[in-house]
Amino acid sequence: MKRIGSAVWNGGIKTGDGKVSTESGVLDGVPYSFAKRFGDAKGSNPEELIGAAHAACFSMALSGVLDAQEMTAEEIATSAAVSVVPVEGGFAITEVHLTVKARIPGGDAGKFQAAAEQAKAGCPVSKVLNAKITMEASLVA
Repeated sequence: MKRIGSAVWNGGIKTGDGKVSTESGVLDGVPYSFAKRFGDAKGSNPEELIGAAHAACFSMALSGVLDAQEMTAEEIATSAAVSVVPVEGGFAITEVHLTVKARIPGGDAGKFQAAAEQAKAGCPVSKVLNAKITMEASLVA
């Protein structure tokens, strides 16, 4: 299985802009730029796209781990805060913090925490990131 994402960039790093798309068409020419990435301008950027991908991947992985333990979540809500910092020679993504809230009727908190840790380690996006991955996982009513 292969999935394709693509981007086109025009112009200089600070004055140029680009568009990002996905094979599925879910993203089709979504604008991004230096100001959107490193400033407060509206639009997307690679880090938030990585965060969305990580949150989605983790949520699915957790659902699979929970299913194997015969616990079904009514809802798993995950956000991924991606930290990009200046380093020698440019910038680096150094950390991703997952915040997970799951609604599992009759769920056992200890089993849930173990399942969340297993999903964090097993998620394909977690495996590809060269960053520290931290997590706060909680059951909600």
